[in-house]
Amino acid sequence: MSRVFILSSNVSTDPYPVYPLGMAIIASVLEEQGHEVKQYDFLVHEQLYPALAEALSACQPDFVLMSLRNIDNVDSFSSDENWYLADARKLVTEIKTRVDVPVIVGGPAFSIMPEKILAYIGADYGVVGEGEQVVGPLIAALERGETIDRLHSSARPLTGLQMKGPALVPEYVDFYQQKSGMINLQTKRGCPFRCVYCTYPGLEGNCFRTREVGAVVDDIERMQRDYGTNHLFFTDSIFNDSQGHHLELAEEIIRREVGIQWCSFFRPQGITAESLALLKRSGLYAMEMGTDAGCDRTMAGINKCFTFEEVLRCHKLTVEAEIPSAHFIMFGGPNETPDTIREGLKNIEQLDHSVVFAFSGIRILPKSTLLERAVADGVVAADVDLLKPVYYLSPDIDQEWMNQEILNSFSGRRDRIFPPSAGQEQMAMMNNFGFKGILWDQMVSFGNAPKRKRARRNG
Repeated sequence: MSRVFILSSNVSTDPYPVYPLGMAIIASVLEEQGHEVKQYDFLVHEQLYPALAEALSACQPDFVLMSLRNIDNVDSFSSDENWYLADARKLVTEIKTRVDVPVIVGGPAFSIMPEKILAYIGADYGVVGEGEQVVGPLIAALERGETIDRLHSSARPLTGLQMKGPALVPEYVDFYQQKSGMINLQTKRGCPFRCVYCTYPGLEGNCFRTREVGAVVDDIERMQRDYGTNHLFFTDSIFNDSQGHHLELAEEIIRREVGIQWCSFFRPQGITAESLALLKRSGLYAMEMGTDAGCDRTMAGINKCFTFEEVLRCHKLTVEAEIPSAHFIMFGGPNETPDTIREGLKNIEQLDHSVVFAFSGIRILPKSTLLERAVADGVVAADVDLLKPVYYLSPDIDQEWMNQEILNSFSGRRDRIFPPSAGQEQMAMMNNFGFKGILWDQMVSFGNAPKRKRARRNG
């Protein structure tokens, strides 16, 4: 068996610091196989290269694994400093100057364009997709001295029963619970929907693969017992699956009297008052909605397969249940015109008692059908290099005019966020006052009812 050093390279805190769950799951698998594993979070260790060098020297690994969570922050207003591959390349260079061992890279960002990223950052091998079934055999082949391909992927998707819980590092749990007030956990993988911009089906498959609810709640209870965790973010692509797995999970949380507070991503479709009541009893305290567009025409342009009327019905239920919600809206996508921008902004005004985050343009990624639309619309050339951020912006709108229209519509409202950096400024201010958590939920109030205590203060 080998000594394996796993590095989480993510240093983004936008919108809040996120525990490196992928690293923790791979560590769990490798430890079960008998390897000696050292996890290292570059963000927790303040992005200090001397500290990384010291950790590598102390570990003397046989292999270094590096996880890439994001390529960039998908914000068209951002500068090159939010393009994370340059940092990843620098990390690989640093590793190779410190230890003469194979460097293996993986993670969701890497899997989006593995050939280009592997060539750019200079790692030795790459793992595409789910690494649980791949990393162990890859290390074993290298231990035997075999000559192997540089890129590897699993032959078939994992089943829910094959998915492991994370091997958490107490020091890192403390860091994230102090900084963001919560730890993340996954209950399922995959997505059956085909939104044109999204990479989830390409990365995780086009159907939900659900973990056994008992195993998920076991993980929650372990987090509570070992780390004092009382707030979670479920990182599923969509939490409210039509098969009802999310409701079974809520029922099990209630049955075991876990007492956890949690939030997640939701599709604003198929939600009922009864299901919301159940989820709230299980600890749901906020919902992030994948609304994504402001009117039916632009929803059709990105293949959302629901209408704004359905969004409003779901939204009305969240308000009645007094559950804060945030809607994420991308302007400038396929089918966008000046008329749809005006219609969308008018529609958004109906989303009272909620936060709206708006974005200008949609990041184009290789494993999305948005690239085909962008080429067909003449937005990009067929041979466009997507390693650095490229955005779809409808040829029928002027981006500067559109941005100003959004700013005018949102003016004077702290619950309407545009550009995205404005939200970061608000959240940073709240952090400075000692609050932690998703924070946007503190911008929501319900009528004359007293504001519920949702955000947590440090200490």
